Amino acid sequence: MRALRRHVRLTNYNGAVTIDPVAHVPVAAGAAYIERVRQLPSKFTVTLRADPGSRFNHTAVAVVSGGETIGYLPPEISRRYFDTLKDGPGVDVPGRHASLAMVEDTGVEVLLDLTGVPCAP
Repeated sequence: MRALRRHVRLTNYNGAVTIDPVAHVPVAAGAAYIERVRQLPSKFTVTLRADPGSRFNHTAVAVVSGGETIGYLPPEISRRYFDTLKDGPGVDVPGRHASLAMVEDTGVEVLLDLTGVPCAP
């Protein structure tokens, strides 16, 4: 397995900005998780765990903080990490709250840094 690496170059009013998508992975957190998410400090550590019992995504990866699920990796991302996580206790990764502008534009409240987490190609 290898870590997924590909930089994206975005242009905004300040010019071009290079973003590493592995260091800015969004967490899909619906209304059921929003109170837990908002109780987290600005920077925190979460555990990624495979969730093969999910009825919505057979390769689901849960994002867990304090023993409680706060969301899931998006399906297009979780399928790359599921196999490396399914037989283990999980992997701790750093997370942070998204900027207010990002929350308003996309609804994403949490970003994770998956740098160094092994994944399928």
